[in-house]
Amino acid sequence: MKKKFLPAYLLTFVNVLGFSILMPILPFVVKEYHAPEWMYGLLLTCYAAFQFIGAPFLGALSDSVGRKKVLIISQAGTLLSWFVFVFALMLPDYPILGLSLPLWVIGASRILDGITGGNASVTNAYISDITTRDEKSYIFGYLGGIAGIGMIIGPGLGGLSASTSIGFFGTMIVAIIISTITLFSLFAWLKESLPEDKRRERRKQSILNTLFIPKRVKEVQPSYIIKVLFTVKFFFTTMMAFYIGTIALYLIDLFQFDKKELGLFMLVVGLFLAFNQAFLSKQFIKRFGEFKTLLIGLSFAAIGLFSITITSNLWLFVSFYYIMNLGLSLCFPTFNALISINADPKKQGEIMGISESINSFTMALFPVIAASLYGVIGYHLYHIVSILPITALVLALIGSKKLKTKKP
Repeated sequence: MKKKFLPAYLLTFVNVLGFSILMPILPFVVKEYHAPEWMYGLLLTCYAAFQFIGAPFLGALSDSVGRKKVLIISQAGTLLSWFVFVFALMLPDYPILGLSLPLWVIGASRILDGITGGNASVTNAYISDITTRDEKSYIFGYLGGIAGIGMIIGPGLGGLSASTSIGFFGTMIVAIIISTITLFSLFAWLKESLPEDKRRERRKQSILNTLFIPKRVKEVQPSYIIKVLFTVKFFFTTMMAFYIGTIALYLIDLFQFDKKELGLFMLVVGLFLAFNQAFLSKQFIKRFGEFKTLLIGLSFAAIGLFSITITSNLWLFVSFYYIMNLGLSLCFPTFNALISINADPKKQGEIMGISESINSFTMALFPVIAASLYGVIGYHLYHIVSILPITALVLALIGSKKLKTKKP
């Protein structure tokens, strides 16, 4: 493992951990303050909606001022958000406009983390700065594996720490310690990857222009293949938004999991994700190439998402879940690798920012819709959502065919 990649590995790990550590406890936080199920989706939406605003700004800013400053500022924002969450848990359960006061402040903490947490685009741009063409595919695969490790450790830590005598405070203490260590590590280890002579002049953009993704795509003028990848990614990340917004609720309903059990189940899921992204995705890419691996991943995701609804047997459920998980694991690194490989090197930060904005937009819009629909139609929602990766697969094939006809 090359030392130059360590800061990016650490950032990827902590970014995923910051999200995954809350996955097994947020449904129970919502329940404790007597809020409806859609509030769980809304808390996820708060984070993603403001990440949608922050990601393109941070990505473009890193193109003009460098990666290190932006990454340090964003990590400091994440640390502060955990302190706001702690403050929320100390407040009285006083109703305001139909919701408990602590839930309002928890929402504020998720907003703060979101608006400064769009640093995934900057991390990906940092990796693009320091990797060769051949390194990109497997390095993004390793990043996926590390994200899987975050998915292993995060829910386990969240569920176990919330099961202690101090409850949700235990989870917050763990999150604060991890974020503090990361912040100091960035100061000590991270080396600037974008020298001043390669930086772009900072451009002023209105907030409306920043939020309107099609206009930003037009201004960046990416290649045809990048446009196809953005479109395919939209459908894929919409599926992910529906999945993330409901899977904890579905598992609780299907198996009656408590906080600890839900955390342990997600730990097993993280093991799948880590192994698949760190090892299997690399083998798939070596054998089939990035694009075909993406097509295979979309197929597995559709099959697995539909299949997890046809059984309540835990072991059979895990088998079907693995198929879906493998599909997701093949898609994550190949999207990033394909976008990085085909992007203009001088616009890496901005293009990665748009890519992350697509993630954030779908996560901002759909989890609360997903949680609300789940409350009405239950697991049948997954039958509908499985159409999305199939649509992405068809669009990718059409785009590939058109690209071939454009070549002389």
